Amino acid sequence: MAPRRLATGQQCRVLTYDVATGTSTLVHAGTSVLFEAPNWTADDALILNGDGLLWRLPADGTAAPRQIPLDGIPELNNDHVLAPDHQTIYLSADDGHIYQAPVRGGSGRRVTSGDTRLHFLHGVSPDGSTLAYVGIDQPDWATASLWTIGVDGSGDTRLTAAGGIDDGPEYTPDGAWIYWNTERFSADPGHAQIARMRPDGTGLEQLTADDRVNWFPHIAPDGRHAVYLSYPPGTQGHPADLPVELRLVRADAWHAPQTVVELDGGQGTINVNSWSPDSRRFAYVAYPMS
Repeated sequence: MAPRRLATGQQCRVLTYDVATGTSTLVHAGTSVLFEAPNWTADDALILNGDGLLWRLPADGTAAPRQIPLDGIPELNNDHVLAPDHQTIYLSADDGHIYQAPVRGGSGRRVTSGDTRLHFLHGVSPDGSTLAYVGIDQPDWATASLWTIGVDGSGDTRLTAAGGIDDGPEYTPDGAWIYWNTERFSADPGHAQIARMRPDGTGLEQLTADDRVNWFPHIAPDGRHAVYLSYPPGTQGHPADLPVELRLVRADAWHAPQTVVELDGGQGTINVNSWSPDSRRFAYVAYPMS
C-alpha cells in the first residue's frame, strides 16, 4: 500500500489542544509530507509517520520534523504506540505485521508470526508486556476483530468474535479496560460506536450511542479524560478528508461528550494515543485545502 500523499493545494497541520484553556496551538504546517497519527513522548516530542517512515517533531514546534532511522522494518502505516518506558515504540508495517524498535531509531524486530492475518497495533498494556491489535483475515476487512499478543510474540489471543468490525483497541492507564470502536451495536453498515471491555474479553459495555460515527477512543494518562474522533452520520470506515470533530469526555461522562475541535481530516488525525504525559494536552493533525 503506497503512503498517503497530500493533494494539490492541501496542507498538513500538526496541532496540540490544551484541555484547560480550550485552545489549539499550531506546531507544524507544510505541503510536502502528509504526517499522521502523533504520539507524545516523555521528553516532549511528537512521533508521527509520513511517507512510510517515522518522524520526530518537537511538541513546541521549535524545529522541523526529523526522520527517525529504522533498520529492518518495511514501510509503515499510521499505527504506532509508545511502550510505557517511552524508550521503545511498537509499529504496524505495510506487510501486515507488528514490529518493535528503539524510539530514537535503530534496528527493529518483528513481533507477530508468519500467519496470514493482517495485524494493526493500537495498544500497549501499562506493564509493557502485552499488545492489543486488530486482526483481519485477508482479504476480508469485515472480519476485523480484537486480539492481544505478548511483546515477545507469545500468547496470541482472540478477544472478540468476527462480525463486529472492531478497531482501535487501547488499554486504560490502570489496565482495567480496553476501549475501542465497533459496529456490533448497529445493523447499519459503518455505524461505529465506542465500547469497552475487560482485557480478558468480558464485561462488554457500549459507551456512545448517537447518530454520528465514532472512532479511536484515547484515554489520558491520568485516566480523567478521553478524546475520540467523530465522523458525520453515514460514514463507513475511517476515511480521510471529511469534516470531522474531536470530542472530549470528562470524568468518564460518555453520555455528555464535548466537541472541542472541528476540522478537515479523519484518517491520520488521531489514529493512536496522542495525549501528553501530563494529560494536559493532546496532539492531532488536520488536512485543510488552502
